[in-house]
Amino acid sequence: MRILIVTHVVRKNDGQGRVNYEIVQTALAAGHCVTLLAAEAAAELVEHPRVRFVRVATSRLPTRLVQYQMFALRCGAWIRAHRKEFDVVHVNGFIAWASSDVNAVHFVHDGWYRCGFYPFRFLRSFYHAYQVLYTWLNIACEKWSFRHTDVIVPVSQKVAGEVRALGIGGARVQVIHNGVDIDEFRPGASERAHFGLPEAPFVLLFAGDLRMSRKNLDTVLHALVQTSAEVHLAVAGILHNSPYPAVVESLGLSERVHFTDMVMDMPALMRSVDAFVFPSRYEPMGLVLLEALSAGLPVITVRTAGGAEVIGADSGIVLDDPDDAAALAAAIMRVAGDSGYARGLGERARDVARGLSWQAMAERYLTVYEQVHARRAAQALPRECATEAVKL
Repeated sequence: MRILIVTHVVRKNDGQGRVNYEIVQTALAAGHCVTLLAAEAAAELVEHPRVRFVRVATSRLPTRLVQYQMFALRCGAWIRAHRKEFDVVHVNGFIAWASSDVNAVHFVHDGWYRCGFYPFRFLRSFYHAYQVLYTWLNIACEKWSFRHTDVIVPVSQKVAGEVRALGIGGARVQVIHNGVDIDEFRPGASERAHFGLPEAPFVLLFAGDLRMSRKNLDTVLHALVQTSAEVHLAVAGILHNSPYPAVVESLGLSERVHFTDMVMDMPALMRSVDAFVFPSRYEPMGLVLLEALSAGLPVITVRTAGGAEVIGADSGIVLDDPDDAAALAAAIMRVAGDSGYARGLGERARDVARGLSWQAMAERYLTVYEQVHARRAAQALPRECATEAVKL
């Protein structure tokens, strides 16, 4: 097949970019030709003989809103000019003013806007008004994009529900969960000293953006107050402009919370802790949650976190309310207080992750491509036969 993938970035160290990177690698291994219409792509892909990289320049106009629209206009014009060259056109959400065959949906702005934890208010300030307008525009653009594609591929059932809430027919929706590197993220020897973590206590890990409340570190900290003093917390994320060190001090947790700042070797950090806590108030599909499962960690999460849907009662703990600190504390103590229970959760979590490898994810995308290609070929055949009959 001749495949066109339209995205901003295709590389390993980027969430959405990693998804597209793995799809490209698997498509190339299967003998297909891939064109990347993007702002940036990994060098090893660009150098491949069956990869064509078409760089889309990023606009220098002010505001992200205008920059994204310029990117979408440029991509749309290029797709319309070259559409006949491809068997499958794969876009990612709203990224181009052009129709597509496959739309991989990693985030739905309408779902974020209506989830109950959306932080911006139109009349609060100029910054808030801009953020609301940005969200509204994205909602409208995503609706248009979803209506102008053949197959919609949400990255979780949570995201699929948000797509359907926009009035998009369920028959066109095929969920493909994001993947995880099960070789990179695996159980192994602890390296606590390397991360400045104490050797003796039970250590939880929280990883995420420490500048926003959506990831919900505040509830984790309030839950930690209600647990045993032997339970510690490692916090991985950029500390600059984060309010949480001050919150930790105000709660009297300075001896039990260990900020690692940005961690480049997350697999090693996950091998150095005892459990993973992820009560995100809103998450389409958290890659870090899948990485924790693959590392064989007991995972404590909430239903509002995309990815929780892959966890069963034997592979993790899924709570109902992300803001219930007492319930979170009880779950933490259940895992921390029973090593056999924790070990069983971790072993089953690893089993779940094996079915969510990058290879398995990419092969599911290729199956969708093949279905689309076959359907397009079948639709073209009657037209070709009719043309031939006219010639006769």
